[in-house]
Amino acid sequence: MTTQQVAEQLVDYCRQGKFAEVVQELYGQNIVSIEPDGAPVKETKGLEAVIAKGQRFNEMVEEVHGMEISDPLVADKFFSCTMKMDLTFKGGPRTNMDEVCVYAVEDGKIVREEFFFTPMQQG
Repeated sequence: MTTQQVAEQLVDYCRQGKFAEVVQELYGQNIVSIEPDGAPVKETKGLEAVIAKGQRFNEMVEEVHGMEISDPLVADKFFSCTMKMDLTFKGGPRTNMDEVCVYAVEDGKIVREEFFFTPMQQG
């Protein structure tokens, strides 16, 4: 797949709530996932570790009230989009998350993702 096709498929899956398919079909084995400073884990390497990170996040969520993702912006082997989530964490308040997501694609697979958002206060 081209970068444009990968970007469009990621957005399509996210809009359908098919996050497992994003990881299983679009991510490379050596994916690197970067979170902003202040996030519980700054960097995660490898497909299995990224899958586990996603499972940990899902286990923290009590309810998703809504989610929207922008159309992708593609340049060369990179694409970005914005993602907004309205959710309630277990034992916590309802929260709105607003982030910019940047991806790098090689050989038809996402090899790097980086998320830009203001982390919630821990503790």
